[in-house]
Amino acid sequence: MLVVSTVFSLPEGDVVVVEVHPADYPPVRYKGACYIRIGPRKGIASLQEERVLMEKRARHARSFDQRVCRGSSTVDLSTDVFKLSYLPEAYDAATLEANNRTTEEQLASLGFFSLEENLPTNAGLLLFGHNSRFFYPGADVQYVKFGGDEMTTPVLAEKEFSGALVTVIDGLQEFIKGVVLESRPVAGTDFRERQLSNYPLWALRELLMNAIMHRDYESNAPVYIYHFIDRIIIVNPGGLYGDARPENFPNTSDYRNPLIAQAIKNLGYVNRFNPGIATARRSLADNGNPPPEFDLSLQTKFSVTIPVNKEWHA
Repeated sequence: MLVVSTVFSLPEGDVVVVEVHPADYPPVRYKGACYIRIGPRKGIASLQEERVLMEKRARHARSFDQRVCRGSSTVDLSTDVFKLSYLPEAYDAATLEANNRTTEEQLASLGFFSLEENLPTNAGLLLFGHNSRFFYPGADVQYVKFGGDEMTTPVLAEKEFSGALVTVIDGLQEFIKGVVLESRPVAGTDFRERQLSNYPLWALRELLMNAIMHRDYESNAPVYIYHFIDRIIIVNPGGLYGDARPENFPNTSDYRNPLIAQAIKNLGYVNRFNPGIATARRSLADNGNPPPEFDLSLQTKFSVTIPVNKEWHA
């Protein structure tokens, strides 16, 4: 519900004009009751009238990342990052060469800006925001490495990844490759050395990208990466979404944040239409790791445990 007020100064005194627009996501309640006005009548909505309002909400409902962020503006977007890092991945060179649209029009064509409301969408701010944490306090990733197999063991390292998601994702990949992944030579059966790796990059990246794509950005909790000596646990706010249920997971998927999912696909980190979990399982098996374990019992969170290579501590 949007309320706009204007003050007019007249010789007789000031007049305040208040304009109330319909809510995008009705019904709206005040002190537990839903009030409506139909013609000259006003009062508390009947059960049938509430059902009509709920059907209207379903028709106009958008995912969180598709909605605009009120209180923001294009000043809060890093348009240089958008143009240099993302736009070339979303459009081919010929299209960009012939494109003479404004920055706002380019952002809007990809769902990152609303020309009608002249506001960035949540996806635009999360992906390219100068200070996305100001609008989304939990939109970061926290890594903690423990010296044992429990959280009570000493903490060996901590790192936080925050800021525009396009840069966070790139930093996470480099961190995983340079710090989390380890390998060492071991003797093979044919007297030749082979490289033993604790985790496969593809599986870790796929499962971490899933956490970033499917997390609930309305939550103040970050994505956690807990690194133990025998496993890695990734926890993100937001349980299974939409058509995904415990009984059909992982064969059925749905997108809490379709614009963010498409952006991560455009950047080449995942194939949106590929069975990512199946690919991660196969990658883990090829590397000698046990299969990942998913905890679907957490109502407001999603957790996956990735065991270390079976030979790593042998």
